[in-house]
Amino acid sequence: MKAIIPVAGIGSRLRPHTHTQPKALVPVAGKPILGHIIDSLSEVGIKDFIFVIGYLGDKIQSYITEKYPHLNHEFVVQAQKEGIGHAIWTAKDLIQPTDEILIVLGDTIFDVDLASVLDLPCSAVGVRKVEDPSNFGVVESDDDGYITHLVEKPTIPKSNMAMVGLYKIKEASALMNALDYNIQHDIRTYNEFQLTDGLMHMIEQGSKIKTFKVEDWYDCGRKEVLLSTNAMLLSREKNPVTTFDFPNTIIIQPVNIPANCRIQNSIIGPNVSIGENTYVDHSIIKNSIIGSFSQLEDVVLFDSLIGNDASLKGLSQSLNLGDSTAISFS
Repeated sequence: MKAIIPVAGIGSRLRPHTHTQPKALVPVAGKPILGHIIDSLSEVGIKDFIFVIGYLGDKIQSYITEKYPHLNHEFVVQAQKEGIGHAIWTAKDLIQPTDEILIVLGDTIFDVDLASVLDLPCSAVGVRKVEDPSNFGVVESDDDGYITHLVEKPTIPKSNMAMVGLYKIKEASALMNALDYNIQHDIRTYNEFQLTDGLMHMIEQGSKIKTFKVEDWYDCGRKEVLLSTNAMLLSREKNPVTTFDFPNTIIIQPVNIPANCRIQNSIIGPNVSIGENTYVDHSIIKNSIIGSFSQLEDVVLFDSLIGNDASLKGLSQSLNLGDSTAISFS
């Protein structure tokens, strides 16, 4: 089993943070989104990874090489942003005819039994019932759970079962052939080559694809979802640090704070993640993610996302502050 993880997007909904780092490397609960994805796949025995990179792809490469040197990993570049289907197609030369693949979108964290997914005897797509399916790829299936029709972001959805970005493909060559057919014949939806259309072409050519239900998923492409995902993951930490040596400071769990941070005269938590070597003084912070090497003094922060190397003094606000930013309200 090989995992293909497309991480070439520019992450426009998370600006200004994605001006300086790829969306997949935005931290949540103590490590990048991509780190959570890789760790969950590694836990079920996946060792072969293909990363489709593009925007700031060198940072993805550096992160993988440094943090996961034991994995078998390869990188392909999606030079032109023409959709998820096109991104997967760029990896075609690294896929053998007998390969099975697991496709996981690089900005999405899943709550699903991955081991059971890998044991499925046929290709399968993760789905979940949503209130407004018009923003998703939508699945229609028969009584046995086999997909009969797929459509990307339909104007009038005929189903409320949405694809959530997790795909187990038993016939990898069939998918690559389907994507290649769509690209060669310029078959696009919303001016992009969609993975949804590739899967539909597979079905039209006789492939059987079932659905499996995902308990929940977190598309971390927006600040609000990123913060709620941070809170959820912190609450699930198996071995949280229960004692901290920060003078005159109250810690309200759950939090993730490295030992090399300098924090004093503050109240931190709940649901706070702080990056390496950050300094906090006379501050109150809750439900927030603070980047590494930042400096916060005399601030009250809630529901905030603060980048790396940021400096903030004298403030009570909800912020979305990018890397290397300095603001003083004092």
